[in-house]
Amino acid sequence: MKSVIFMGTPQFAAPILEGIIAQGYEVKAVVTQPDRRVGRKKVLTASPVKQVALKHEIKVLQPEKLSGSQEMAEIIALQPDFIITAAFGQFLPTQVLNAAQIAAINVHGSLLPKYRGGAPVQYAIMNGDQQTGVTIMYMVKQMDAGDIISQEVLPITKDDDTGSIFAKMSIVGRDLLLKTLPKLIDQTVTPIKQNEQEVVFSPTIKPHEEVLHLTQTAQQIDWQVRALRPAPGAYFAQMNQKRTKIWDVEPLVQQTDKPAGTVVGISKHELKIAAAQGTVYCIKELQPAGKPRLKISDYLNGVGQGIKLGQVIITDDK
Repeated sequence: MKSVIFMGTPQFAAPILEGIIAQGYEVKAVVTQPDRRVGRKKVLTASPVKQVALKHEIKVLQPEKLSGSQEMAEIIALQPDFIITAAFGQFLPTQVLNAAQIAAINVHGSLLPKYRGGAPVQYAIMNGDQQTGVTIMYMVKQMDAGDIISQEVLPITKDDDTGSIFAKMSIVGRDLLLKTLPKLIDQTVTPIKQNEQEVVFSPTIKPHEEVLHLTQTAQQIDWQVRALRPAPGAYFAQMNQKRTKIWDVEPLVQQTDKPAGTVVGISKHELKIAAAQGTVYCIKELQPAGKPRLKISDYLNGVGQGIKLGQVIITDDK
């Protein structure tokens, strides 16, 4: 069976590595980001990909920066048939790409050429796309610009968030990769060049993109909340005088003539807020600064006591 060096870091990449191993490919090494401290207790934690590698007793390389490192020299010396990346998080030097005897390929979470970059799933949801997908492509020095080898479409439902799409996408990506590798070995693929006129970029989410605004419609707020869930989360700078993360909303068919940020419906278990263009949404789960995540009923029974119909409780931070 052909040999592989696999490069990846997050949970998205872990099932893909598991699939390669289960299919019988010889994984000579796994390259992943160094262990990071996570959580409030800052526990030093191995990446999901490293955990898979250790379980299968596969050599692990963890360069802080691959270019010019000792690990880079080890990879080149191994001369694998394939170098396969999936959300690795670093650019690969040309010398590394050239070390692959058959191909250096990437499992990318979008339908290229749309959404090149580090946050393709987030942008697809934030822009209200009805579908995304996985692309297997040749790696080149330019980011996500290589020829397309194969693609698979994945629908985005109204209940999906970035977490659920990544979970589905990792399985789609695994299966697509395992169908594609034999064709690369047999040289029966017909690569497709990306249309540069159709390129859309999806750079890593910046802090300012986490902020929700009164200029957004109910649907746009829902898209942004789901795009940034489970992390880092979207928030209003001022809601009931506190910075408040919004974890779950429901756009409603209801219309209103009240200004955005106004309470247009309230009960023990419901809080409806006016948004832009007369739209309305219902907040289902939120998290005021310094508090845990709360269902709306718990919020209204505690921190949100005293909120009244017609009250403007959300304002843009000036």
